[in-house]
Amino acid sequence: MEYAKDKMSLEEGIKREWIITNGLGGYCSSTIIGANTRKYNGLLVAPLTPPARRHLILSKLDESIQTDGKKYNLYTNMCKNYISDGYKYLQSFKKDYIPVFEYEVAGINIKKSICMEYRKNTVVLVYEIKNNDKDSILTLAPIMNLRDFHTVTANYEFDLRQNINKNKVKIVINRQSETPIYMNLTNGKYIKHENDKFNNMYYIEEEKRGFEAEENHVIPGRFEIEIEPNEEKEISVICSLEENIEELDARAIITNEIVRQNQEFAKSKLIDISKEDKTEEEEQKDKLIKQFLIAIDNFIIIRPFFNTYSMIAGYPWFLDWMRDTLISFEGCLLVTKKYEVAKKVLRSCVRDIKYGLVPNSYSEDDYRPLYNSVDASLLLFEQVKKYIEYTKDYDFIMNEIYEMEFGKNIRRLRKKKKLTQDQLAAQLQINGCDITRSALAKIEVGQRHLYPDEILLLKELLDVDFKDMFYF
Repeated sequence: MEYAKDKMSLEEGIKREWIITNGLGGYCSSTIIGANTRKYNGLLVAPLTPPARRHLILSKLDESIQTDGKKYNLYTNMCKNYISDGYKYLQSFKKDYIPVFEYEVAGINIKKSICMEYRKNTVVLVYEIKNNDKDSILTLAPIMNLRDFHTVTANYEFDLRQNINKNKVKIVINRQSETPIYMNLTNGKYIKHENDKFNNMYYIEEEKRGFEAEENHVIPGRFEIEIEPNEEKEISVICSLEENIEELDARAIITNEIVRQNQEFAKSKLIDISKEDKTEEEEQKDKLIKQFLIAIDNFIIIRPFFNTYSMIAGYPWFLDWMRDTLISFEGCLLVTKKYEVAKKVLRSCVRDIKYGLVPNSYSEDDYRPLYNSVDASLLLFEQVKKYIEYTKDYDFIMNEIYEMEFGKNIRRLRKKKKLTQDQLAAQLQINGCDITRSALAKIEVGQRHLYPDEILLLKELLDVDFKDMFYF
């Protein structure tokens, strides 16, 4: 994804969007000219209980530069009666691993790179500045909020509390002290603002969809960075829900992300990294595969509460839906040889099966499984088959998918008979079957095989039919 200046007019720029994600359901997203056209756009949209309860934290970081007595605004914001024109200073936009913007104004060159820290609610912005022969000042103004990303704060007044420690700022919005926001600048100074708002930011795409399209944001202050004549300077800004951001190295976060993505390329074996002299056709194919692999990575998430994996059904609106995860399972996880992730997705599928239904998602409020998909269960059978075809890993399917469900049924039937594990284990041992209470506990969580004679005895002791024992 690469655009030169002739493709970055206002009309063209607001049609093209980019997104990067953090593996938790959080993301960073805008247009190629930096104008937010959706309520879902923002530099930090963070899940408060990953991947759920996503909130807009940092909407934008508006840049301006002052040199030789003139101030140039590099940002582009849309209101119904006014549009700022910072896009005219943009020379190029490129997104390979991460989005990179290049500006030129009054003989000053600025390169901005944006990246999210993997599996953290953290975004970093790195500015590389080559100054002209005059003293200059770069100003960065954070435009912030703390709202559910499906809503807007129209005609809104903010309650803002700030704790400033040199260039690190702790911000509490609307007395939500359980969700403090941290910002840090590597070089420069922070100047606090009082009662400063951005009123009526306009989202043209929301209006097209028939939704409320204007809202207010809060501006807590600004960062100022002095740049000497002909100086080349690199500065970084970090915004996060993590407290220790002053210990982070923004450049290292970018490097780590690029290394991580390249490791995924290598593991997929879809790109021949050993071959050096490739034809133009081969290079184009590799480029397309890389874009495909980066896009896939954006959708894969972990649910830390369960330590399971799934995939976001679609950005920016949707959470992870198991139906959509299973539809894309082969192309995203098997073709790319993400077999360990595939295992964890299958574990996630069977974790809360109820009456043969695979949960399609989980409640954002209390993690209750939601059973609103019939075909997810059918898709599970198909993807288990595909997993075996790709991996030949029969042991995993038998031990952790099949036996886990069988064990759940044993536990359910035992409880229906009002037997404790000790009582059922005692009856098994009286009848010559060497299954201790500990072994029974392992059976019920799918961690121990059952042999045919043991299954027959359990059927007799629990007084059930085979269909009850094998009902998944």
